[in-house]
Amino acid sequence: MRDHLSAREDVLLSLQPAMRPSIRPLAILVFALGACGAPGHQPLDAGYRQAVSDTLRTLIVNAYDLSKPGDAVARLMSLYPDSGRVISASGGQVTTSHDSLEAGIRAFWTYVGRNMQQPKWEWGPMLVDVLDPDAAVLTTTYRVPHRTPAGDPHVIAGAWTAVFQRRGGRWVIIQEHLSDLPEALAMPGMATMPGMPGMSDSAHASTPHD
Repeated sequence: MRDHLSAREDVLLSLQPAMRPSIRPLAILVFALGACGAPGHQPLDAGYRQAVSDTLRTLIVNAYDLSKPGDAVARLMSLYPDSGRVISASGGQVTTSHDSLEAGIRAFWTYVGRNMQQPKWEWGPMLVDVLDPDAAVLTTTYRVPHRTPAGDPHVIAGAWTAVFQRRGGRWVIIQEHLSDLPEALAMPGMATMPGMPGMSDSAHASTPHD
């Protein structure tokens, strides 16, 4: 019996050197793959998430500060890439380019924005999810009480979701969706009041101001 066990041990020992070379490269490969994949799976630091959230909030508040002098359209367009594809959905319509977005924003400002008297842009909570170091999504609500050129009180309001991407160190909106709050809810007790002059579906189609 002892001789039989010794023979088996001798066979196993003789196989070990041949097995090691095949096992060792596999172990090295597994380690290398794990090392390469690790950075993409590391959770983002809480401080970085907060910094991104603060940056996006500041960009939006500054762009929509109606009290600032200068070119309002250019200030609003500063939130988007300088050219190319930008997806904007609003009022049941979708636009897909920087130029069409700018045309919609300019139409809004021409027919609506500059006609608002004593406007005050009010933001709801800005809910930010940082998806990775160069991508984040923000959802918020807005409300803009003002007076029409005739002196009547009026409010525009809604909700806005914007997807941001960091390009060349700059955070820009690459996709957005806007939803108008019905006037009956934006202005309780004043649902029969007409909207602002020039506030047409085309103005709503691609702007975050409707």
